[in-house]
Amino acid sequence: MSSAPPPAPFAVPGASEPARPGLVETTGIEVIAESERTARPRDLFWPWFAANVSVFGMSYGSYLLGFGISFWQATIVAVLGIIISFALCGLVAIAGKRGSAPTMVLSRAAFGVQGQKLPGVVSWLTSIGWETSLAITAVLATATVFRALGVDGGGVVTVLSAILIAALIVGAAVLGYHTIMRLQSILTWVTGAMTVLFMILTIPHIDLSTVLAAPSGPAENMIGALVMVMTGFGLGWINIAADWSRYQKRSTSDGSIVAWNVIGGSSAPVILVIFGLLLAGSDQSLSEAISGDPIGALISILPIWALIPFWIVAVLTLVSGAVLGIYSSGLTLLSLGIRIPRPAAAAVDGVILTIGTIWVAFFAQDFVGPFQSFLITLGVPMAAWAGILIADILSRRTDYDEAALFDARGRYGSVDWLSVGTMLVATVLGWGLVINNFADVAAWNNWQGYLLFLVGGREGTWAYANLGVLVALVLSFVGTLIGRRARIRRQEEGLVRRGA
Repeated sequence: MSSAPPPAPFAVPGASEPARPGLVETTGIEVIAESERTARPRDLFWPWFAANVSVFGMSYGSYLLGFGISFWQATIVAVLGIIISFALCGLVAIAGKRGSAPTMVLSRAAFGVQGQKLPGVVSWLTSIGWETSLAITAVLATATVFRALGVDGGGVVTVLSAILIAALIVGAAVLGYHTIMRLQSILTWVTGAMTVLFMILTIPHIDLSTVLAAPSGPAENMIGALVMVMTGFGLGWINIAADWSRYQKRSTSDGSIVAWNVIGGSSAPVILVIFGLLLAGSDQSLSEAISGDPIGALISILPIWALIPFWIVAVLTLVSGAVLGIYSSGLTLLSLGIRIPRPAAAAVDGVILTIGTIWVAFFAQDFVGPFQSFLITLGVPMAAWAGILIADILSRRTDYDEAALFDARGRYGSVDWLSVGTMLVATVLGWGLVINNFADVAAWNNWQGYLLFLVGGREGTWAYANLGVLVALVLSFVGTLIGRRARIRRQEEGLVRRGA
């Protein structure tokens, strides 16, 4: 089966023509040229570590204990949830190595060139939400530090910090992949060292006897906490995982791609969440303060002299994560058919981020509630999409037909109704098995949970376990693994594994 070459209205060099080096990466969603695929597997460590070393990870200690589980239960949940979720990211990253295109372009092989727009829209909303939430956290931390130092500029500080933080995020995203990779490698060392210093300074606040005295909770509470961790860490990045592996050589082993995603993404959060459990479990008032302003609450236990350097590093770590999100959300925007240059796409998302950050900072009465509600709501369709794509990747024996990824007449077709239907069914079932834990501050989300009568109702013990995320992931994975195997074999006719 053959296909016509992809249209490229803004395409700078494609797969057969190397891109010219420059300050700004102009490559958009087209396939990376063979000569540009020079990255090594260990290079994946830098973006994932720098984006996840943020002290925001410590605040998850409070969120986990909020499920009514013990320190040891929360530790098990944190380790398993973080590692498993980043392993799933690693599996998606394999597609980037094989196809050298952004995640949402490679997903066209499973959904069809036009059918991919369904998960593409969900992915774009997820990325915009994540990067905005990171920017909001940085702005809240800034306001808290300035108030602690006696500088209360009111709305002026909030607006200025929002603009400056957005400028940092958008600036790096506009410059592109190579600049971001260099930036992340530097931030890894700086932020890692300062995070260790923060942990040393806050050790006196830990009361181990109080931490260990917390009673254990039921299994369903652990499952709910596990889903939250998976959604908040690896599953929150899974829709962009292949964007950072598309510069890898085809000869790179799949195992090394997965391993470096897991090592880079998991190593810092595992330590930070466990340390956060120790802090939150030692001080109930601190744990409650985290729900309103995560970083600000953690800053409140630092000595005055450490506030400015820690604030700078805390903001940089949050910016680091947001940069990955806005870079990839720009690529997703292009994959939806928006025909503008990649830097312009990043700038468009930057404007949305700035407006969203200022609005939440001024008008939202609670940050964590809407954020967690948002995570679960979009987490369900993203889990359904992830299950489909991971099953598709594991089922393929060859590389992708690169031209067909851009041509609805090619071997991947316009719409793969089996994948689209699987995602919709898994999402509908998943939403029926999750509940809005923040009904007061996120009333717009109270429509979920319509299938909870199957597991004891809204007042039952499983109501808050967020089973819908796992159901959507597993159901879509199994359905695709079984239902699309023959179709994938037909799609692969005439193709080879070039990197083998």
